[in-house]
Amino acid sequence: MPGYIIVGMQWGDEGKGKTVDFLTENADVVVRYQGGNNAGHTVVVNGKETILHLIPCGILHERTTCIIGHGTVIDPAVLIQELDDLEAAACQVDGRLHISEAAHVIMPYHRIIDGAQERFRGKNRIDTTRRGIGPAYADKANRTGIRFGDLLDPETFKEKLRTALEYKNMLLTRIFDEEPLDYDEMLGEYAAYADRLRAYASDTVEILQEAQSDGKMVIFEGAQGAMLDLDHGTFPYVTSSTTMSGGVFAGAGIGLGQIDGVIGIVKAYSTRVGEGPLPTELHGEDGERLREAGKEYGATTGRPRRCGWLDIVPLRRAAKMCGLTHLVLTKSDVLGEFDTLRICTAYKIDGVKIDHFPNMLAQLEKVEPVYEEMPGWKTDISSCKSWDEFPKKAQDYISRIEELAGVPIAVISVGPGRDQTIVRQDPFA
Repeated sequence: MPGYIIVGMQWGDEGKGKTVDFLTENADVVVRYQGGNNAGHTVVVNGKETILHLIPCGILHERTTCIIGHGTVIDPAVLIQELDDLEAAACQVDGRLHISEAAHVIMPYHRIIDGAQERFRGKNRIDTTRRGIGPAYADKANRTGIRFGDLLDPETFKEKLRTALEYKNMLLTRIFDEEPLDYDEMLGEYAAYADRLRAYASDTVEILQEAQSDGKMVIFEGAQGAMLDLDHGTFPYVTSSTTMSGGVFAGAGIGLGQIDGVIGIVKAYSTRVGEGPLPTELHGEDGERLREAGKEYGATTGRPRRCGWLDIVPLRRAAKMCGLTHLVLTKSDVLGEFDTLRICTAYKIDGVKIDHFPNMLAQLEKVEPVYEEMPGWKTDISSCKSWDEFPKKAQDYISRIEELAGVPIAVISVGPGRDQTIVRQDPFA
């Protein structure tokens, strides 16, 4: 089974949606293996924009089977809305989408607790999406969560919901000063979700093993980005799952020998939504120009993204930890209006130069970027169809990224459309 992992290399929002859509043209199976509806993957096909939060981007290719793996957390209401939107757009989903029975379900109390915890943190808030992702993963770790298969079994769900709600209502009322939730109301709401989603429940590990036996091509679609990884990211300003390539083994249920390559997605500059370190952040006119030119607003929340120059230091670290075989560079067209471009190649802490990414927040808050400057190309490259059509200065900038990261750039995106993609080398070779 040819298996390839696609992961973001920064703080999310690197353009994974378009990349997965483009690269899965010939894929048989696409698997989403971690995260929840705190991710938003945007795909533009024939001028029409589709935003997916849970369903893999491969769903837009008619022949592709899509899997939501057991490493994800699922909000049934959001998933049903996605299904409705796809069906309204004449995208056939039935028979092509499979949801792991072992994936965990986001409940109303998870969303309430998520928001309440953010209020309690005050100035130290993480600025989560308040979608209930973290509390759902916490219940999974606490072994008190409700899984998708539990939701579909009426008697099991009744018992698990009653036990969970007894505890959660005490937490909501006594700690967070919230109103208690009604058991019967929630039971009826989620029973309706179960009826709608029952047909998609599957043993997805078996589906993947069968695909391996048949020699089918499988793409594993990561959400968020490497620097939001729960263990290796800018903790505590991270997400609640493993966003590195290694997350696929637990989140999808495959072995090491079933992966042929890891493709990292990196934006030609840096962005971040919410709180947390962004060493190269631009606070003035250049930051605003990047935001507006790149339309840097969150696909899930609509929040404006913080913008800065490309930072090689975390990219180099993430590339090594993820075992990258190729890079995809996105949004290079956004930089076309700048006279001078900057790439952060190292940091200084208290005047001492370092070339590694610090683990601890206290160190990260003190770093000063060390920049390398390159001339901008001052040309619109969004209509380029090949590498040879790029201005020399654009080629130099991209080649320098490749050199500093130590990974070949196989694909370059110069716009949101499928046709605005240049393949320099086959990342599946």
